[in-house]
Amino acid sequence: MIIAAVAPPEGPPTLAALLSWDLPPLPILPIAGVVMAGLYCWGLYRVRGRGIAWSRWRSASFLLGCAALVLVTGLQIERYGYSLFSVFMFQHLTLSMTIPPLLVVGSPGRLLLRATAHHGAGRWVLIAALTGLRSRAGRIALHPGLTIPLFLFSYYGLYLSSIFDVLAIKVIGHVSMEIFFFASGLLFIIPVLAVGPLPVRQSNLGRLFDLFVEMPLHVFFGVILMMSSTPMLATFAFPPPEWGIDPVSDQKLAGALAWSYGEPVALLVVLIFCIQWNRDEKEESAVADRQAEEDGYSELNAYNDFLKQIGTETRSRTGR
Repeated sequence: MIIAAVAPPEGPPTLAALLSWDLPPLPILPIAGVVMAGLYCWGLYRVRGRGIAWSRWRSASFLLGCAALVLVTGLQIERYGYSLFSVFMFQHLTLSMTIPPLLVVGSPGRLLLRATAHHGAGRWVLIAALTGLRSRAGRIALHPGLTIPLFLFSYYGLYLSSIFDVLAIKVIGHVSMEIFFFASGLLFIIPVLAVGPLPVRQSNLGRLFDLFVEMPLHVFFGVILMMSSTPMLATFAFPPPEWGIDPVSDQKLAGALAWSYGEPVALLVVLIFCIQWNRDEKEESAVADRQAEEDGYSELNAYNDFLKQIGTETRSRTGR
């Protein structure tokens, strides 16, 4: 069992100290970031070798998300996160609100389907991916009836109960919370921004509603932290005295981050979603126009005939 007693850094947090390299005792997420970036680059190599076009913006978005995952959990910021509420809140917000959209916009699932061979071991990878897409577990995991409560619990359920202090005692508990923040953020944003087939697909209006339900959640939580006059969590109640940091002031800073950090990110996500919505509408309109042209505009002609029939009946009744 891995006990939490992670020694705090020697000095108070500065930008240089936060960004200095310091591999954590349980580097699950930094390793995951490196592995995901490596697999994505392998997929890019495969699709380009086949002459398949792939968006550079999608590649840049995914790789930036991987880099952010490595940095926010692999640098010394991770060690400060064991002692300071503000630092941990920054990690939480980055893991749940910033990194997931960057990864999802990169369309790793679509890249997987295009890069993987349809024979040999690749065939089994594709079978596993398609099975997951069609599974009941996938539909449940991406349903807003689960994703929104998980997102709520990541703020109100953890921080406003004793669960946080119980988990934070051990390194494995601390890392488990980070993994939970990351996973809950992914589950929430995948149905909103992902392109391509999914186990469950909401309408654009439904996805927009989910976004506007989520946006104020962290804002209200931030207000709670800023209004509190005593430390809410024992984990962060006693930062190293030589740092000269007041835990209540640090908690208010954490609240200010929860209130302000997520708003620009949420607005950017809404903008990306609206762009995708507009593109979907144009694609559907283009498909409908092609189908109408192929069948000789039969529906339009039938509608015009219907209007003519109504006009004829009206004139016959009025005697005109």
